[in-house]
Amino acid sequence: MPAQIYHLIAFLVAAVVVLWTTPDVKKIGIKSGRVDRPSDRKVHQRPMVRLGGVSIFLGTIISLLIVWWLGGFGNLTPEKEWQIWGVTLGGFGFFLIGLADDLLNLSPLTRLLVQIIVAAGAWKAGVSIDFISIPTIGIVDLNWLSLPITVIWLVGMVNAINWIDGLDGLAAGVSGIAAVVMLLVSLYMRQPAAALIAAALAGASLGFLRYNFNPAQIFMGDGGAYFMGFTLAAVGVIGLVKIPAFTAVILPYLILAVPIVDMSAVILARLCRGKSPFIADKRHLHHRLLNAGLSHRWTVLFIYSLTLWVGSLALAIAGIPSGIAYACGATSLLSYAIWRLWKISRQS
Repeated sequence: MPAQIYHLIAFLVAAVVVLWTTPDVKKIGIKSGRVDRPSDRKVHQRPMVRLGGVSIFLGTIISLLIVWWLGGFGNLTPEKEWQIWGVTLGGFGFFLIGLADDLLNLSPLTRLLVQIIVAAGAWKAGVSIDFISIPTIGIVDLNWLSLPITVIWLVGMVNAINWIDGLDGLAAGVSGIAAVVMLLVSLYMRQPAAALIAAALAGASLGFLRYNFNPAQIFMGDGGAYFMGFTLAAVGVIGLVKIPAFTAVILPYLILAVPIVDMSAVILARLCRGKSPFIADKRHLHHRLLNAGLSHRWTVLFIYSLTLWVGSLALAIAGIPSGIAYACGATSLLSYAIWRLWKISRQS
C-alpha cells in the first residue's frame, strides 16, 4: 500500500471519530454539569459544554492506532516510530493536564509546573530540539541547552493555542490549517512520521469544526487546546527542526506565527502595564478585531486568512511545487480580508 494512503486514512479516521463521538461527549457534559458559564471576559452568552477535547484526542489517537495496526509504521525507522509514540504519550499527558483544569480549575502555577514536567518527559522520549542551523555559521549543537529550549517551545505553543481559544471555531480552525500545512511540508521533506501525526490532527481539528464553528454547540476546553498545541509543536520538532537546513528550522515558527505573535504581544503588553502575564484580559487579537467592529464570524475568518497566508509562505519557502502560486493566492485572500476589515471598522 502506498505510504500516502496511510496519511489519508489517518485524516479520514480522525475526522469520522470526532464527528461520531462529539454529540455523545456533549450529552455527557450536559448531564454532569461540566459547562463553561458566561462572564465579562467571555464572548458566549449561554453555558457551553467544554469537553470537546475528549473527541479530538480520541480521534487523533484512534486514527494513529488504526494506521499502526494496518502496518502504516512498517516503513519507519525504529527512531521515527519511537518519536510517534513519544508525541502520543506527550499529547496524552498534556490532554490530562487540560482535562484536569477543565474539571478542577487548577491554579496557573500548578498548570505551568506540570506542563514543564510533561514537556521534559517528551524531550527525554526524543521530541527534542538538538541543534539550530544559522546562515554563514552552520549547525550549532545545543548540548545542555536542548532541554530548556525544547521545554519553552512545547509549553509555549500549548499555551499559545489555548490563549487563542476565545471564539467559536478559532483554535480548531487555526490548528487545522497549521496541521494541513505541516502535513504537506513533512511529506515534501520526506518526514513520514511527522506527516502521519499531522494528518491525524488535521482530520480531528477540522472534523471538530462541524460542532465548534459559530454558533458553537460545544467547546474543546483546555484539554483539547493543550493537546493540539503540544502536538503541533511536537510535529514541528520531529518533522522539521531536526532537518539540518535553516529553511526547515524556521518553518514551524512561520506556520504557527499567528498564535506565537498573539501570545508574545499579549505577554509584552501585560508586563509593560506591570501586570502578571498569567492574568487573563481582553488584549488578544480576536478581542481587538471584535472591538474594531467585526462580527464574531468575520473575526474568525480573518484570523483563518492570516494563518493560511503564513502557511502559504511556509510552502513557498519549503520549495513545494506551486508553493509561490499558493502564496500569491493566500496573499490575495488576505488582502480582501484586510479591505473588509477596514471597510467595517469605518462603518462602526
